[in-house]
Amino acid sequence: MKGILLAGGSGTRLAPMTRVVSKQLLPVYDKPLIYYPLSTLLLAGIRDILLIATPQDLPRFEALLGDGSAWGISLRYVAQPAPEGLAQAFVLGRDFLGRDPVTLILGDNLFFGAGLEQQLRAGRERVATAGGATIFGYRVSNPERYGVADVAPDGTVRSIEEKPKAPKSALAVTGLYCYDNRVVDIAAGLKKSARGEYEITDVNTAYLREGTLRLERLDRGMAWLDTGTVTAMQEAARFVEAIEMRQGLKIGCPEEVAFRMGFISREQLVALAAPLASSEYGDYLRRVAAEPA
Repeated sequence: MKGILLAGGSGTRLAPMTRVVSKQLLPVYDKPLIYYPLSTLLLAGIRDILLIATPQDLPRFEALLGDGSAWGISLRYVAQPAPEGLAQAFVLGRDFLGRDPVTLILGDNLFFGAGLEQQLRAGRERVATAGGATIFGYRVSNPERYGVADVAPDGTVRSIEEKPKAPKSALAVTGLYCYDNRVVDIAAGLKKSARGEYEITDVNTAYLREGTLRLERLDRGMAWLDTGTVTAMQEAARFVEAIEMRQGLKIGCPEEVAFRMGFISREQLVALAAPLASSEYGDYLRRVAAEPA
């Protein structure tokens, strides 16, 4: 399975901070926001990734992340000429995907929790073996602000409503999706919505209608943070700080994830820490590398 990391958009809700830089390059506590969703894809075992960003931001992402080889992965890039909806990612990524299934993650979403790796793999493997689509749901206190899924006991999605006044459940649809390769043609056949975008909800509805849309529930012990506003970014930073200060472990550290997943060796991790010698981040990577095998 391949991965798409969507880091486009204009970030207007974070202006003026985003006037000259992508919101996904802004810091969330001690690292760029883009590190968090990238680490999630790595946790899912996905090593072939396409990053989509605006033409002006693309060189900055390439300068930060490179081709991924230092982390034992392959990173490719494509420009999103105009922000025309999440489903546009599959049209822009058609050549990259070929005939492979795909996991799409939004560049401003942060996931954390025990068992996350297992749930990511379960969703990915279900699509890879049986086809269809898997979305990830998270219980929220204000579901009327989100896309809300009504789910049968076996995980089959019965309905999805966007910002319903009377939600059928408290399960919000997060910015993480797994699809079989048919998503490319489904996205290509969409019409723009009233707000001028190709909607991911329309993609999900196509799978829903044929009964192949499943939901993987992220329950207690998990965290899903959408950093689309200034307040939300501050909340995410405080959350990451609290966990890291308490446990002494980092969230969203792609170097560490790559090492623990076996993508890179201990020696390669040490080499990655070398240019960061004067930072706490570099100190952390060296401590991880020094742990007993």
